Amino acid sequence: MTSLDPVLDKDGVRLTVDGAVATVTLTKPDKRNAQDFALWRALTQAGRSLPGDVRVVVLRGEGKSFSAGLDRQAFTPEGFDGEPSFIDLARGTDAETDTAIAGFQEAFTWWRRPDIITIAAVQGHAIGAGFQLALACDLRVVAEDVQFAMRETALGLVPDLTGTHPLVSVVGYARALEICATGRFVHAEEAERTGLANLVVPAGELDAAVRDLAGALLAAPRDAVVETKALLQGAAGRTYDDQRAAERAAQTRRLRDLAGLSD
Repeated sequence: MTSLDPVLDKDGVRLTVDGAVATVTLTKPDKRNAQDFALWRALTQAGRSLPGDVRVVVLRGEGKSFSAGLDRQAFTPEGFDGEPSFIDLARGTDAETDTAIAGFQEAFTWWRRPDIITIAAVQGHAIGAGFQLALACDLRVVAEDVQFAMRETALGLVPDLTGTHPLVSVVGYARALEICATGRFVHAEEAERTGLANLVVPAGELDAAVRDLAGALLAAPRDAVVETKALLQGAAGRTYDDQRAAERAAQTRRLRDLAGLSD
């Protein structure tokens, strides 16, 4: 990846921008990019800091692992310095706990914005919150050594960082249930076969493959890609006839824009 002055560099997250492509990097390789509350706030801030001309956002992790999941210190009574532990959250009211989790989820939601396409470049471990962060992106390019796993149930928890919806959408209910309930590893071959991975490459070729994909995504006019992404995102929630109508409306906007007749 091109070395650029960071727009943001704090709490294990670095954001750099190179024209229409932004790169968000998890920068805690000594902890296998384990996630904590501060990192989630930094991810949220990264999304809010994107310049308006960014069209593609690449998410990657430094070191051998994309992200090994939640930092286990969150489960200890002391938690993180100046932060509530999970035990503290459990002692709050339902409304307080709901608000706290909603705040955590913000780090995982902006990747689905219709005005950008997001690519997760995943190597090594992508466990729990790491798996859900990869699932938050539109596309996933993975190295041959990738190991996805949803381990929350083994800890007596559920996946709550927005990962359940895309997982079911990609692999179907039955396989998603089996992956989550068993906590087993999903390796590269299965990830590609089931659609979790758009592309599998040797680890040494991961960055180059992502650059090539980003370049291909930038080839089409931005507004056409934005409209197409919105159509595809909404397709599952529409009837066939409603989707046809959405296609007609989107195409009308595109035709008017191309003819110079848009407002």
